[in-house]
Amino acid sequence: MTVEKKWQPKIIAFCCHHCAYGAADTAGIMRLQYPSEVRIIRVPCSGRVDEESLLRAFAGGADGVVVAGCLEGSCHYLVGNTRAGRRVERMRTFLSEVGLEAERLEMHHLAASMGTSFARMAAEFTGRVRLLGPVFPLVHAAAAEGRCGP
Repeated sequence: MTVEKKWQPKIIAFCCHHCAYGAADTAGIMRLQYPSEVRIIRVPCSGRVDEESLLRAFAGGADGVVVAGCLEGSCHYLVGNTRAGRRVERMRTFLSEVGLEAERLEMHHLAASMGTSFARMAAEFTGRVRLLGPVFPLVHAAAAEGRCGP
């Protein structure tokens, strides 16, 4: 008897150390639930997330990517979050040009005290990506059949 695996999206969240990662931690302290498909990568500043990092996340199997930084005007590195916002917008345009949905990439601004907002953002983004389906359907199908991947 075989159990068919149901596809679950893989979400990568690049969270700045000072604020967004703190918001995720606050969500955990408050025992708020958000999808387990969200994998958090702590970065010193959201401004350190470059185009290559975003493309590597998708190439590595991510179905959606979030860049989360400090509130606008409150970046611990002065303007890192505004640079990240501009970079995300450029990458959304690029994704559209290469045939991927721009909705698979988002930028969010959070304070460390915003655990509820982080949990809501993670759940809503995961839901939207789930509706879009796998970014590379053939790869996910092969993995489900055991032909590739872990």
